[in-house]
Amino acid sequence: MTATSLPAQRGFPIGSLVSARGREWVVLPGSDTDFLILRPLAGGDADIAGVFVEEGVMHATFSAPDATDLGDDRSARLLRDALRIGFRASGGPFRSIASLAVDPRPYQLVPLLLALRQETTRLLIADDVGIGKTVEAALVAAELVAQGSARRMTVLCPPSLAEQWQSELQAKFGMAAEPVLPGTVRRLERGLEYGQSIFERYPYTIVSTDYIKSDMRRDDFLRAAPELVIVDEAHACVSDETGAGGRGRTQRYRLLKDLAADAHRHLILVTATPHSGKEETFRNLIGLLDPALRDIDLAGETGRRALASRMVQRRRADIREYLGADTKFPSDRATDERTYELSPQYRTLLDNVLGYVQGQITDHSGSRVQQRIRWWSALSLLRALASSPAAAAATLTTRAASAGASTEQAADATGAALVLDLMNDDALDVADAVPGAVVDDSPGSTGSTTDRLNDLRSQALAIAQESDAERRKSLDTKLALVTATVKRLLKDGFHPIVFCRFIPTAHYLADHLTEVFPKAVVEVVTGELPPEDRAARVRDLADRAGTTNKVLVATDCLSEGVNLQHDFQAVVHYDLAWNPTRHEQREGRVDRFGQPRDIVRAVTLYGADNVIDRLVMDVLIRKHEAIRRDLGISVPVPATSDQVLTALLDGVMKRGTAYVQETLEFDLPETRQLEFDWQSSAEAERRSRSRYAHHTIRPDEVRREVEAMRAALGSPDDVAGFVATALQECGGILTREPYGFTVEPTGLPVGLRDALGQPAKAMPFHRDLPAPRGAAVLARTDSTSAGIARYVLDAALDPALPADARPARRCGVIVTDAVTIPTVLLLTRVRANLKLPGRYGPHTQVAEEARPLAFTSTPSNPQWLTPEAVETLLAARPDHNLSPDIARNIMTGILAALPAITGHLDQIAHDLADSLRDAHVRVRTAARGDRAGALGIRGLTVDPQLPVDILGVYLYRPAPMKTGATA
Repeated sequence: MTATSLPAQRGFPIGSLVSARGREWVVLPGSDTDFLILRPLAGGDADIAGVFVEEGVMHATFSAPDATDLGDDRSARLLRDALRIGFRASGGPFRSIASLAVDPRPYQLVPLLLALRQETTRLLIADDVGIGKTVEAALVAAELVAQGSARRMTVLCPPSLAEQWQSELQAKFGMAAEPVLPGTVRRLERGLEYGQSIFERYPYTIVSTDYIKSDMRRDDFLRAAPELVIVDEAHACVSDETGAGGRGRTQRYRLLKDLAADAHRHLILVTATPHSGKEETFRNLIGLLDPALRDIDLAGETGRRALASRMVQRRRADIREYLGADTKFPSDRATDERTYELSPQYRTLLDNVLGYVQGQITDHSGSRVQQRIRWWSALSLLRALASSPAAAAATLTTRAASAGASTEQAADATGAALVLDLMNDDALDVADAVPGAVVDDSPGSTGSTTDRLNDLRSQALAIAQESDAERRKSLDTKLALVTATVKRLLKDGFHPIVFCRFIPTAHYLADHLTEVFPKAVVEVVTGELPPEDRAARVRDLADRAGTTNKVLVATDCLSEGVNLQHDFQAVVHYDLAWNPTRHEQREGRVDRFGQPRDIVRAVTLYGADNVIDRLVMDVLIRKHEAIRRDLGISVPVPATSDQVLTALLDGVMKRGTAYVQETLEFDLPETRQLEFDWQSSAEAERRSRSRYAHHTIRPDEVRREVEAMRAALGSPDDVAGFVATALQECGGILTREPYGFTVEPTGLPVGLRDALGQPAKAMPFHRDLPAPRGAAVLARTDSTSAGIARYVLDAALDPALPADARPARRCGVIVTDAVTIPTVLLLTRVRANLKLPGRYGPHTQVAEEARPLAFTSTPSNPQWLTPEAVETLLAARPDHNLSPDIARNIMTGILAALPAITGHLDQIAHDLADSLRDAHVRVRTAARGDRAGALGIRGLTVDPQLPVDILGVYLYRPAPMKTGATA
């Protein structure tokens, strides 16, 4: 397009239109009298450039349409939608939404609205697994930054989640965050100035909580900590006053308390399990939001309201169809239990191990500390053998982890952390190394003991190192069962993740599956890999496999927080977790939003003749599943489960080989008490969710903001219709599919094919998420849809392009029965200078709003249509043809008369600015109270930049009365 260049005037206001380097630009904040930061008129943030005024920058006005460049009724709709979809800086109260590469679901706006109602955001996002807590937290963070309430941000998380956070923030929110991990710190420190902290140099960071919590690092972090902190897996960062969670948890809690002590720091806590069964720990967690919550009566109305104003907690059922938006989670998780019986060789090995174990734990020689060390080493060996012969062999050559303990408590703490699947262990990253069974400092340690261990190891290796796959499966029937299970899943079109407990088991299993499934791509991920490399290994697997069969074998290092739903649809529990929450976390890797399959599968393998497996299944796993299906959410097992489990296991080990003949009685007082406590926790969770879910934000409040966003930026239906029409108008051949449509790109213009990424074959467009990896989605935030919008707008403004490459035109005359008097439709764009009161002073931004306006009568005395009538007009279809010469003459006259409407458009722009300001005031004052809210709007201004841009002019003429019709 061309713009009219004007003589230089005083300065270049923010939001004004200028001409430089042969094109038109919008002036952005950060410009001064000599140097301007500019964005192309039809460009995005990637096209922003810096230009010196002395290069010949001129003020400009938007050129009028050309009466010879006529389009039809579709031109107006295409141009209007291209404008809205392409906007990245709308004027509404949510300053970040338009610029994001993610389209928030309506339910994801609830935490954002809750956060913006607070002067300093203190928020606990406790939605269920797989709902999208990362997006919700990042959405709040992006908005706080966009509004000038925060400049720097840190995400504290387990190291295994750092790479995922980095990817999400960059790809969806445009925030380039640096991971601060043991492996990255040296590189980051090399770029620092003297005395400068990493957190002062890099505005956005993702920090390993375990790395930064240590006494030698926390002080530097606290000194330079950003004003906005997100804490992922926050439940693992609080402890009770006894310090029962271990020293690491106590250090994390101390760090968070010190961060929360700054009353001006924004703090967002994220966890799917805020209540672990310990009331004091939960109180400490919510006390980080507001110290008053630590001791408030949550049973009373005042306490419930206080917590509900800072906490969001919802199940899938709460949000699946929230405000009519169909959020596609898998409709069901098909669970299955499959059993195996030990082969004679494996049973012999197990009997020999049990005999050794029985002798170890009934040996009362030595000190109490040495007895506890032997107890834990014996349990370690049993658990490893239940996992695989490879894990057993490794355990039999590894010194017991608790062997260096000096007290009973230390021996129990070390043993439990490595053998049991504690959810409150000292490290955030899951341990998957074998715990070891060799106790070399016992009074009873003799050469015969060593010989016995070596013999057991030889028996285990004889099975693990069997070279023939069929013979190996006959020796290890668990391996045979997983082979059959994976084969069935692959045949049914499911790509499984097989979870193991120990590293040797994972490699043993991956080697076997690689051999028996030569056409599938098999990969293994364990804690041997640094956390930042694990996600890369999974991506590499997906890329290598493409659409062919793939199997991922992993330890529990991948069971928390990692998104695997795009490439896998099933989970196999090769090893039982001794904490059902771990099972839930494993299955949550595939059963979450974004999973393309309607039904996911979870298969649990266990030994029918293995009393320990039956104990774990009966006492823990099945009860957990029953509660999940009844309540719709997972409820963590009570803290007493570890004591109950160890008591039952003690009984098993003391029986030795007798366990084969005996039926162990699980209905003991301890197990009945555990079940009672668990049911009580489930009822408390049910009441908690009814109290604190999201009732502080009413659905009608969310609906109002969603409708305002969609009016400014386009609804999902608008996007779908626009993309399909634009592609067809440019010569694309569309084929309708159940998920949306495909387009054959061969006949599309070169520029549009570039916007699509030069596809070589038919390109699929999916109506909504979830969609396969790499597929285009009919959403304004999808890069392909946004690229089509930019192309349509650019082409409309460039009359030099061939006619068939320009699906939208800037003017037209439409003859239709939809009007009874001539009606002029204007597609306008209002640019405004938005000044927000920020924590660090006024925060200036450029806002853009597209508005279709329509009037009857004359430009000097227009009679404006209501917004509803304008939308009806845009949907009008032509009913009569009109000679091109007549249409050009009519349009020439309309365009010549347009200057008379300038004053009216100026007033509309001021009215729009006032309405935008009202929207900002409404969001910032709601629930804060007028007095507190006034602090958040002091200095808030919205000033339109005039004149209003007129991008399109369309005349709708009444169709001639049909012959025989009566007036």
